[in-house]
Amino acid sequence: MNTTLLSGLNSPQLQAVTLPLQSALILAGAGSGKTRVLTTRIAYLINTGAVSPHALLAVTFTNKAAKEMVTRLSAMLPINTRGMWIGTFHGLCNRLLRAHFREANLPQAFQILDSGDQLSAIKRVMKALNVDDEKFPPREMQNFISGSKEQGLRAHEVEAYDPYTRRKVEVFAEYDAQCQREGVVDFSELLLRCYELLSRNASLREHYQERFKHILVDEFQDTNPLQYQWLKLLAGKHNALFAVGDDDQSIYAFRGANVGNMKDLLRDFNVEAVIKLEQNYRSHGNILDAANALISNNSNRLGKNLWTAEQGGEKLRVYEAPTDVEEANYIVSEIKQLQSEGLKLAEIALLYRSNAQSRVLEHALVSAGLSYRVYGGLRFFERQEIKLALAYLRLMENTDDDNALLRIINFPTRGIGARSIEQLQEAARINNTTLWDAAARAGGKVSGFVALIEALRQATQDLPLPEIIDHVLAHSGLIGHYQNETGAKKREAQERLENLNELVTAATLFVHENEDDSLTSFLTHASLEAGEHQAGDQDDALHLMTVHAAKGLEFNAVFITGLEQGLFPHQNSQNVDGGLDEERRLMYVAITRARRRLYMTFAQSRMLHGKVNYGMVSSFLRELPEELLHWLSARQVARNPFTAFGYSAPSPAVAAPVQRAVSGTGWRIGQRVMHQKFGEGMVTGVEGSGPDARVQVNFKHAGSKWLSLEYAKLEAL
Repeated sequence: MNTTLLSGLNSPQLQAVTLPLQSALILAGAGSGKTRVLTTRIAYLINTGAVSPHALLAVTFTNKAAKEMVTRLSAMLPINTRGMWIGTFHGLCNRLLRAHFREANLPQAFQILDSGDQLSAIKRVMKALNVDDEKFPPREMQNFISGSKEQGLRAHEVEAYDPYTRRKVEVFAEYDAQCQREGVVDFSELLLRCYELLSRNASLREHYQERFKHILVDEFQDTNPLQYQWLKLLAGKHNALFAVGDDDQSIYAFRGANVGNMKDLLRDFNVEAVIKLEQNYRSHGNILDAANALISNNSNRLGKNLWTAEQGGEKLRVYEAPTDVEEANYIVSEIKQLQSEGLKLAEIALLYRSNAQSRVLEHALVSAGLSYRVYGGLRFFERQEIKLALAYLRLMENTDDDNALLRIINFPTRGIGARSIEQLQEAARINNTTLWDAAARAGGKVSGFVALIEALRQATQDLPLPEIIDHVLAHSGLIGHYQNETGAKKREAQERLENLNELVTAATLFVHENEDDSLTSFLTHASLEAGEHQAGDQDDALHLMTVHAAKGLEFNAVFITGLEQGLFPHQNSQNVDGGLDEERRLMYVAITRARRRLYMTFAQSRMLHGKVNYGMVSSFLRELPEELLHWLSARQVARNPFTAFGYSAPSPAVAAPVQRAVSGTGWRIGQRVMHQKFGEGMVTGVEGSGPDARVQVNFKHAGSKWLSLEYAKLEAL
């Protein structure tokens, strides 16, 4: 036994790593070393001879996490990690389907549709079926199809009680049939097809159950129902499922994640070992105390309490601004102060609940000359020129791929107009063939396109992968197209040329890192990697992102902006069962991104979607202990808005906003008033002036109302 593997582990970590062959749930709090525990568990099993490297299965949610796991494992043990079954759900299902493509009723070179290509395919189906895209928006149709698959449902299994749903099911069924004809699968199909294959093929299922005695899952709280059923199928009755997750960080219900899978795991696998990793190695004590206080308000938690050996650290700074512009200006001033204290911009993150909030922040940063990067923009494999290049490669590899054909048939321009393409689609529909088959029988300029693809296939059939891509870029017309751009588009075209050159570099690295260096494998890699890697320079820059995008990241200083009721927590959470609990988990994630310093800001008025909104401070601030907060704005503390509106636990941490007259009316945001009919309330908005002025009042018992100041009989309290 290599004793150095276990050195430095705390007691709960050691207990988790050295568990015998049994199913377990490791409740890993934020910053508690879950990746180390998961990777060390794998190394421990291999080192003790409990399992061979190729006889365990480890599932992650991102390729980045999978690669990090493999890198750490290679550093721990002198083993060859190539060929180990460590990857994402989609990646592992793709691998299994490639190995058993016949049993799965797929062509050997089946291609994977990314989100954009899937949407295009759905639009083609809707057009063929004469479906009204205003009544049935294609993106909603896409969500319906993917959501159904993630629940493990085929079209004929979806309950349709009304004509509207039956029409969506009809599109679903035809979309599946079209994908089968073309030999393509979308991301949801990868998992569903794999699950169905193992469900109906007993010998194959038993083979993999016998092989994978140990199944390890990262971020288990993010699994959807189908992913959990797939894991249960592979585990069978006798294998061990080692699940690492945190129910307090379950924030992806909108993607289908089911936090209830954690409790189902305890029941379905008779889990006796629930180990809590509560020691945090990231944040100061005050930050963790605030996070613990907040999340304790959620019901149905499995329960844990983060702690740290670090000192309490600084109090959490709370800033109240009159407007979102002043909020942004304050943030800029604090960032400059942090810089003067020696903090790099890359160590600072600005978080927001909604993307719409970023506009004013970006404007302030640009005005101040501060570099920033919006985390979550277009990724390399999602860029227009890259998708075009990949479409050429996909069509060369699989001429049945109609989406690829449609993307490039007239790019660069070949004089093949919309009418010609419609005729091809009609011929393919009548003859029940792919567009390629229809194009092969066509004449004119379409035949020239067919000849081009055939020539590219012939010329590259014996070339190495990087040379294939280099040849296609040069001879497809893509390079020439961007080289010939002039005027305002010339700079953009140059950037696109650099990206196309980088595609060849990506292929070269792929060949170096992978045993299977075929074009099919590279195209699969491109589809699975789409959205994983942020492109851009490496300059010191601030990070701007939504709180959802921040999960898994950490920074020395964090600003959580826009802490107003209806914004964070989001107003939509009021209409969804468990919505407020998930919003609170999202706030918990935001707080625990900070290592040393945490700012929380809000504004009395905010410009969103072209309108000025007057809001109240977020209820989440009320849930944070006052002794942990340091308020940085002048404000009135004599009266507490939460007391005024009937909350049972008043706190000066959320005292009334700074009261400034609005629009010359004499009334102020946050001012308490009395109405002879509606009773006591608080001013939350004022608009207009003179006889047209109105005031919005949130009444304790009558709710929010807009009242004309010309007629409303309000008395200030």
